[in-house]
Amino acid sequence: MESGCNTKTIAYENRTFLVNMINFENGMIISISENSPKIGPMLISISSGPVPSTSIIIPTKSEELFLKLLAEKISAFLKGVCLVTANFEKDLDTETTKQLMHEIMGEIQQ
Repeated sequence: MESGCNTKTIAYENRTFLVNMINFENGMIISISENSPKIGPMLISISSGPVPSTSIIIPTKSEELFLKLLAEKISAFLKGVCLVTANFEKDLDTETTKQLMHEIMGEIQQ
C-alpha cells in the first residue's frame, strides 16, 4: 500500500460513515465518524509477533470490541502499526459493524 491519504464514505441503513485513512510505510491511521469528522475513542495495535498488542489511548463507552478487532486485523495485515479512532452518533448493530469491517478491509486490501 502506498503512503498517502484516502477517504471513503460508507452509507448503510440510513447512516453515513466517513472513513479517513492515512497510510505510512509501517502502518496506518484510520478515523471513522458518523456524518461529520470527529475524534473519539482511540486504540492502537502493533503487530510485532504472532499476536498483535493493543492499547487503549482514549477509552470508549461502547464499540471497544469493534475498534480492537479492526485495529488488530489491520496491523496484522500490514505487519505494522494501526491507530483507530471512531465517533458514532449511536451504537452500532451487528450488521452495521460487519458492513463497516467489510468495506474498510476491502479498501485496505486493494
